Amino acid sequence: MFDFQEELRRLPKEPGVYIMRDKNDGILYVGKAVNLHNRVRSYFRENIGRGPAIDRMVSLIARFEYIVTDSELEALVLENNLIKEHSPKYNTLLKDDKTYPYIKVSVGEDFPRISFSRSMKKDKSKYFGPYTSAAAVKDTIELLNKLYQLRTCNRVLPRDIGLERPCLNYHIRQCLAPCQGYVDREQYRKQVEGALSFLNGNYSPILKDLENKMKSAAESMEFEEAARYRDLYNSVRSVAQKQKITDSAGEDKDVIALYQDEREAVVQVFFVRDGKMIGREHYYMTNVSENDGAGILQEFVKQFYAGTPFIPRELMLQYEIEDLPLIEKWLSERRGSRVYLRVPKIGSKEKLVELAAQNAKLILSQDRERLKREEGRTIGAVKEIAEILGLAHVERMEAFDISNTNGFENVGSMVVYEKGRPKRSDYRKFRIRSVTGPDDYACMKEVLTRRFVHGMEESRQLREKELDKEFGSFTRFPDLLLMDGGKGQVNIALEVLEELRISIPVCGMVKDDNHRTRGLYYNNVELPIDTHSEGFKLITRIQDEAHRFAIEYHRSLRSKAQVRSLLDEIPGVGETRRKALMRHFKSLEEIGNASREELLKLPELNERTVDEILKFFRERREGKALEDMPFIDKGLPE
Repeated sequence: MFDFQEELRRLPKEPGVYIMRDKNDGILYVGKAVNLHNRVRSYFRENIGRGPAIDRMVSLIARFEYIVTDSELEALVLENNLIKEHSPKYNTLLKDDKTYPYIKVSVGEDFPRISFSRSMKKDKSKYFGPYTSAAAVKDTIELLNKLYQLRTCNRVLPRDIGLERPCLNYHIRQCLAPCQGYVDREQYRKQVEGALSFLNGNYSPILKDLENKMKSAAESMEFEEAARYRDLYNSVRSVAQKQKITDSAGEDKDVIALYQDEREAVVQVFFVRDGKMIGREHYYMTNVSENDGAGILQEFVKQFYAGTPFIPRELMLQYEIEDLPLIEKWLSERRGSRVYLRVPKIGSKEKLVELAAQNAKLILSQDRERLKREEGRTIGAVKEIAEILGLAHVERMEAFDISNTNGFENVGSMVVYEKGRPKRSDYRKFRIRSVTGPDDYACMKEVLTRRFVHGMEESRQLREKELDKEFGSFTRFPDLLLMDGGKGQVNIALEVLEELRISIPVCGMVKDDNHRTRGLYYNNVELPIDTHSEGFKLITRIQDEAHRFAIEYHRSLRSKAQVRSLLDEIPGVGETRRKALMRHFKSLEEIGNASREELLKLPELNERTVDEILKFFRERREGKALEDMPFIDKGLPE
């Protein structure tokens, strides 16, 4: 048993990271402290105005642990690593798992290449970025390879010079073919230097050079060459004109601002490289209800720049953050040179921060409207159904359907919706064991019985192991059962629940003459439902999903069993002979009406088998019409 008083007394008065855990040993919160003794003890004092979220978190703490560090800076780094690794429930979290693209120039090679990269490694290459658009990066790489005729192959040079013929790029004048020794290392390096200059934003010399070459080629009446230089010139101008915001200082910086509501915040980042804004991106932060803008911004900076390989020289922030000197020192160490965190108050920089904040507000406003619409389709629709049925609470709904073809391969489906959304991990399918022939009621009874007996057994095992959690999709019972039918299906479900002594509301989906849902059957009463409402649309989606899932399973079993027909019941007719009959005759009716001589023409059939076929169809013809026989397809597949 964890002794809180003893462990609090033993806390060291040193910097470090503390980890709060719940009774299942899950991590609730990770924090850093200059003085672990003071910081951790503060959580367990009463009436200090921590706020309801922290109070809830403290009530769940079953134990805590801590890691002592040599400095607050080390604690900051460790805190970031632990938060990113475990995503604790009560930490303000950055909702982002994206990696941004870079342009990589392998300057460590004798004949460098330009390539696309998702990470910045500690090698001899130069990296440019990060960029927010992978498509723009690929376009830029393609342009540079055309412009400077650099190689794109993976050959090891100079070791492999002359071993293979030059590739197509050489013949279309997009590569200087260093693989053949047609260009020496120094000449090739000059081309690479030009590409590096381009990536650093120095477009003017390139544009001037291309313009001169275009004019020279035109004057020499080399119009094809002039057109090639013209296309390259236009491509470079297009890339240069994409830079929307410029700064005469020509520095790398990120502009960071946010907008928050009571539930979450959006942080907007403008990426400025070499004085030009190369793109923007937004990020969501959760668990922000008790953090002010400065606190959210600090958490974002710590978590985002702990994970990105590139750190600009300057971060322009919307608010003054608490640990500014410490975070500056940490980022400077990561970058390898001084990093500045500034909060501009006047001028163009302040306007740029304001613009980022306005963008964040716009994004959150747009998403709020989208979420509101989505909530109406899901949670709102569930509430509407609950109100029609007079139920106080409905969250989890389960729907069932049966699929077969004239009683062959009876299967059942179970689909689960939680808060109006499909929970596909809990979907289950059943192969009917106890029912032969087309009896949907009996099949449904088996499916429901197996579903709830299984759930009761799982719950019993959990209680025996004293585990306070769910496993499998059966442990948690639904708040509402939806049956794909009216009174009959509902009564079957109620019968199963009564036998198992389980109390769950059961609702039937009543159909009209066109097999469309017209109302809900509940407590022996058909309740009307507005066919234009979100509740009705959700019912329809659930019904269609249960039907789709059952049919897909049935089809998969049919494909595994190939085609089952009446022929499988004839003694002596196996797979080979059945296929021969199906190839020769167009339908079962033709086989049944075939003469002995016609059947003997098939080399796969002998006299004994032909006699069995004739006897089989004669007996069934005397008993009932051929079209009433229980087979899957009236016709035979070709």
